[in-house]
Amino acid sequence: MAYYDEISTGYDELHGEEQKKKMQIIDSILKKWNISPEQILDVGCGTGLSTPKGAYGADPSEDLLKQHHGYPGKTVKADAEELPFDDKQFDIVISVTAIHNFNDIRKGLQEIKRVGQRYILSILKKSNKFDEIKHLITELFDVKQTIEEEKDVIFVC
Repeated sequence: MAYYDEISTGYDELHGEEQKKKMQIIDSILKKWNISPEQILDVGCGTGLSTPKGAYGADPSEDLLKQHHGYPGKTVKADAEELPFDDKQFDIVISVTAIHNFNDIRKGLQEIKRVGQRYILSILKKSNKFDEIKHLITELFDVKQTIEEEKDVIFVC
């Protein structure tokens, strides 16, 4: 987590363009589902580049959350493995290029599944944990669609 705290003020500049490309794909899916932003949680939201406006965000980096672009009061400092939300509280849970940073990937994905009903999850293709994460997603979720993006694979569940 120290890495993300250290780069927090420059995170958007470092990762902004690649996150925007992924979010165009994810936004098109969310529009088809016609979901109110209040029914969406972004796990590993960081500065909010992947957080739809009005949605909730969770991230373990306090410094990234200070840079968050969303609405005040809609972010929470939390590890993916211990999300402070009720079962099935959110219609949609997204996690964009964050899963490889979870301390316990299985537990983090199980928590995502617990608090949501539908899911959009992306894995960084160059992550050395790619195969493990892909296996866990296909084991734990009912994958409806897989989208190959330039740097990520996006799973719609």
